[in-house]
Amino acid sequence: MQISHITFIVHDIERTTVMLQQLLNGKIIYDSGKNTFSLSQERFFDIDGLWLVIMQGESLKETTYNHIAFKIDEKEYDEYKKRIETLGLTFREGRSRIEGEGRSLYFYDYDNHLFELHTGTLSERLKSYDEYNKQHGRV
Repeated sequence: MQISHITFIVHDIERTTVMLQQLLNGKIIYDSGKNTFSLSQERFFDIDGLWLVIMQGESLKETTYNHIAFKIDEKEYDEYKKRIETLGLTFREGRSRIEGEGRSLYFYDYDNHLFELHTGTLSERLKSYDEYNKQHGRV
């Protein structure tokens, strides 16, 4: 089984479209306009093969740590950080990391959804956890 698509409810479809295009290189593949088939106006994006949907609605009332993470190359880290800053998005302080785990940029979109741009892979993370546990006598 694999993920089919991810949907976010957003207050301002146009503003979120700009964010997805400028930050994540999202390409619009469908826009319902006023001809909705779902609960409200929606727009579909392709983000490096991922089907991501935004739908018109009310923003989340509060922020949480629930998030979606996108893989980026280490050499792209500073460029993505500049894009986030240019769009005026709110950074969230990342959690502490151990060596080899990769680096992350956490930021909230305009509707309190948390995104992460991460430089590591699952196998790298598991390897770094294993090495850390061995060095610190953890089982």
